[in-house]
Amino acid sequence: MKTLYIIRHAKSSWGFNLPDDQRPLNERGLKDAELIGKQLKTIVKPIDRVLCSPAKRAHSTAKIICDQLNISEDIFFLEPDLYDFEGSKVINVIKNCENTIQTLMIFGHNHAFTSIANLLGNVYIDNLPTTGVVAIEFEAENWKDINVGKNLLTIFPKTLK
Repeated sequence: MKTLYIIRHAKSSWGFNLPDDQRPLNERGLKDAELIGKQLKTIVKPIDRVLCSPAKRAHSTAKIICDQLNISEDIFFLEPDLYDFEGSKVINVIKNCENTIQTLMIFGHNHAFTSIANLLGNVYIDNLPTTGVVAIEFEAENWKDINVGKNLLTIFPKTLK
C-alpha cells in the first residue's frame, strides 16, 4: 500500500522582477501554508519522504508545512524534476521512488499537479488551487506499479477559512 500527498505551492508574489523559480510567497501564501500545515497535522499519515521542487515558492511552502508536521530534514529532498508544469517528469519521479517509501509527500506546480491528481485519483477536481492538497492511496507494493488509486482527502485553503 502506497500513499501520495500532492501539495501545490502557496500563493506567490508577482511584485518583483525575478526569474519564475525565484518568486517568493506573498502574505496570503504564508498564511495559507500555515493553515494547511495545522490542518494536516491532525490527519496526515507518518511521512517517509518529502520531495520538493527547487522553486523558491514551493520550497518555502514545503518548509512551513513540514515544520508544522515535525518532519525531519533527513527525509526532505529538493527534486529538480518537480519544477515541471506539464507532469511527465513528476510522474517519473513518483514511479521511480524507492519501494521502502510507503508515504510520499510532493510539493510542486500546476498544471502538472491538477493533471496528476486527476490521472491517479478516483475523484475529479477542476483545479488544485495554491496550497491545495490531494492524498491518494494505492493498492500497490511498488511505486512503478501505481495506477488509479483512492482519494483519501482533498483540502483547499478556502474551505478552512
